[in-house]
Amino acid sequence: MSNPCALPTLAYPPTEADLQTLPALTRKLARRLGTTNGAYNLIEDGDRILVAVSGGKDSWALLDLLERLRKRAPVAFTVEAVTVDPGFPQFNPDPIAEVCEGLGIKHHVIPAPIDQMVRTQPESLPCIICSRLRRGVLYAFAKQHGYTKIALGHHLDDLLETLLINLFFVGRLATMPLRLLSDDGANIVIRPLGTCEEKDLQRYAWLRGFPIVPCGCPLCGCSSLESRRKQVKDLIAALQPAIPQIKASMLGAMGNVKLSHLLDLNLGALHATGTDEGVERLG
Repeated sequence: MSNPCALPTLAYPPTEADLQTLPALTRKLARRLGTTNGAYNLIEDGDRILVAVSGGKDSWALLDLLERLRKRAPVAFTVEAVTVDPGFPQFNPDPIAEVCEGLGIKHHVIPAPIDQMVRTQPESLPCIICSRLRRGVLYAFAKQHGYTKIALGHHLDDLLETLLINLFFVGRLATMPLRLLSDDGANIVIRPLGTCEEKDLQRYAWLRGFPIVPCGCPLCGCSSLESRRKQVKDLIAALQPAIPQIKASMLGAMGNVKLSHLLDLNLGALHATGTDEGVERLG
C-alpha cells in the first residue's frame, strides 16, 4: 500500500499555476521561522551566521529564508554559506557556489577527508561518521573565522523522528534542540526551520528552482540509523490520516514537558513535589 503522507515527486519545471502558490508558501515559512526565532532567541543583533549548505532542499530553503529575514529583521546580522566537500568523486559543489553568487551570499567550500574515513572504517556506521566529521569541520571553521552562530537545516520532521528514535531504540527522551551550545562552549548551533514541515521545504526549494546536489556517498542511507529513521517516519505517516494533528501535537509536547511526571531520578526534588494533575489512573 502506498504511503499517503510520503513526500510527493515533483516534476521540473513548476508550472505557472504552481509558481502562483509560492508567495503564500513563502509567507507561511517566514512566519514559522520568525516565530521560532523570537521564541528561542536564535538570532541576535550583530550575529555572523554561517549556514551549512549541502545542496539539499532543506539547506537551500534555510539559506534563502534567512537571507530574506536578514533584509527585513529589526536586528542586524549577516549570512554566509559554507559547504563541506566530503571528497566523494560524484560530489560537485559548483552549482551551490553559482546559486550563492546569484543570491549575493558569500560561499565557502571546506575540503574534508570524509570519503577516505568512511571507506577505511567499513564496520562503522557511515552516516554517523560523516555527520561527526562534518560537524567537527564546521565547528573548527566557525571558531577560526569568528562566526557567532552555525545554522543547520533540520526541520520539524527531523525533530519528531529523532524523538521517536531516542524513545524506541535508545531509551532516552530527547530530540534535536533548536539552540545548542557546543560541548567546548565555542559554538552556538541553531535550527531555525525546526517548526517547519519537510513537505513545505521540499515544495519551496522546488518552486524557487534550487538545484538538488547529491552528496555522492555510495553508502548514504545504508546504515541502521537510517533504517530506524525510515521506520519512525513511516509510523508517523501511517498514523497521520487518523490523527491529522499528530505533528502539531508532538511539537507541542516537546515544549510542554512535565518533569515531575517523568522517571529520571536525577530530577531530584521535582519527584517529591509532583501532583496527580494530568495523570490518567490505571486500574
